[in-house]
Amino acid sequence: MISDIPSGLYLHVPFCRSKCPYCDFYSHTDHSLIPRWLNALGKEIGFYQDSFPVMDTLYLGGGSPSGLSESQIESLLDLIRERLYLNTDSEITIEANPNDLNPSKLKTYLDLGINRISLGVQSFDSQELLFLRRRHTTEDALKALEGIREAGFTNLGIDLIYGLPGQTKEPWLATLDKALTFHPEHLSCYQLTIAEGTLFWSLKEKGRLQPIREAEEETFFLATTRFLEEHGYLHYEISNFSREEKFFSRHNQKYWQRKPCLGLGPSAHSFQGNRRWWNVRSLNRYCRALEADKLPLEEQEELTEEQVRLELISLGLRTRAGLDLTQLGAKLPLEKILPKLIENGWASISGNHLVPTVKGFLVADRLPLFFE
Repeated sequence: MISDIPSGLYLHVPFCRSKCPYCDFYSHTDHSLIPRWLNALGKEIGFYQDSFPVMDTLYLGGGSPSGLSESQIESLLDLIRERLYLNTDSEITIEANPNDLNPSKLKTYLDLGINRISLGVQSFDSQELLFLRRRHTTEDALKALEGIREAGFTNLGIDLIYGLPGQTKEPWLATLDKALTFHPEHLSCYQLTIAEGTLFWSLKEKGRLQPIREAEEETFFLATTRFLEEHGYLHYEISNFSREEKFFSRHNQKYWQRKPCLGLGPSAHSFQGNRRWWNVRSLNRYCRALEADKLPLEEQEELTEEQVRLELISLGLRTRAGLDLTQLGAKLPLEKILPKLIENGWASISGNHLVPTVKGFLVADRLPLFFE
């Protein structure tokens, strides 16, 4: 059944000029394949134009969407607007690398209706940027941030990474302090994750890279929350902070609230009703399927009642809004579960919601186990 709830649209731009050693998102370095991908994307959109009638968020992720030329970005948005309906007040986000931006490109973004930029700064420390093998320098990041503000963007998000091997709290807080000089509306602060299949994973397996210890993870996490809350930011999701509620990521909230989302492009995931499906993690296979007038699906699943309940719990306990207990039904012995979470200082009750504390955010992955 088609939902009348406004959907989110995620578009995976599978192109990057280089591969960061910690990144496990699907990307391709051959930009000559962009025209073929755009043609395939147009066909994929055609399959869904009657299934998601209204959308109010668009997130251009990747990869590096900012690596596309101005004409390619324009073609991309034209494709979407020709066949899908975006509300006039939609949140339209583009992920950007600092050294991809210039005044002309930023003006084009605004002219095309892009109203939110998520800038992948990661660090303002030159040595940390070298370790992360980022393409940009500290100076590039500062110039990009100045340019974004000068262009007139009023919804800026900055992505940062902490918990690098050997990193101490002081340079991390210095990076946060530098970020705040640009008064970003949003900050995403991620602990460095060493994912299987990445270069960092290979180095860890060979004993050449040592992740930080759990006690250090806790120190960084709590210091981050304390610093940003002292500067007026709301810690509204485990890794996300915002100056005001109106600057919460509307698109990401759709994932956390289990709202319908359509994912387009290689490796993109979609959700509608209790059905999930995801595309092949290969640009070549993606294009070949659509060139043969077939959907590029890798797999799909229909969630059971139990799976839905577990998703509600795990996603709800990631956010400041918390878990709506009325959605769980009457099968769970909440009178036994809730006191344990509250007594340990992991959550509190607010109306019908179980709301995680900062201490609860620290162990969010373990809290759903209490409901099994």
